[in-house]
Amino acid sequence: MTQVETDNPSQAAPACPRCKMDIVADAEFCEHCGAKVGQHKQVPFWHVHRRAYDWTLAWAYRPSAAIALMVLSFAESSFFPIPPDVLLMPLVLGARRRWLRYATICSASSVARAFLGYVIGMFLIDVALMIPHITQEAIDSLAGKFNENGQAYVFLAALTPIPFKLLTITAGFAKMHLLLFAAACAVGRSIRFFTVAWLMHRFGPTITPFLDKYFNWLAMLFGALLVGGFIVVKYIF
Repeated sequence: MTQVETDNPSQAAPACPRCKMDIVADAEFCEHCGAKVGQHKQVPFWHVHRRAYDWTLAWAYRPSAAIALMVLSFAESSFFPIPPDVLLMPLVLGARRRWLRYATICSASSVARAFLGYVIGMFLIDVALMIPHITQEAIDSLAGKFNENGQAYVFLAALTPIPFKLLTITAGFAKMHLLLFAAACAVGRSIRFFTVAWLMHRFGPTITPFLDKYFNWLAMLFGALLVGGFIVVKYIF
């Protein structure tokens, strides 16, 4: 007579779709890589900024994530409103040992876009004036100051929310020394993106739930910093 098993087998713990590690059944975020799992509140349709953020974040979970990071880093310096840090952070969280690689991709792509801005400012200034927030008055005002402090201006714009594209285009218009321009862009962008990547590498998945919980406040802070960047350009530079 065959013995019938009456005990139910224990259910296997669910796995994170990002890092494939076991997670708690009702978890909202993976404790290993910080990826979103489980149920989350639906984002209202009028929260355009949050939908754009989630769309950008989704690229972190695709095989082409590194390419997306490269494209976003390049585009952010010209027209795309979301900084590449948004994609850089979850990429590092998912593969913390690759933080140097991702920071390098982000920095190199952004600096490459800076050189494009320089070329546009030098040879295609009419094209530059078609970019939002770029005006002839702003370029003329900055160009006269580049002989003395050009490298400092470009460095600060590369490091902070000061509009980077405006400074790179103005550098080309003012014919700033190319080596000084390259050094200011490379150092400023590298400090910014390598710092972000290191923070993700160091503190891990505890940061993602914080970003998700306080996203609206952080978005307003970023918007204020961006507006402040334009004010700095207008009244201080």
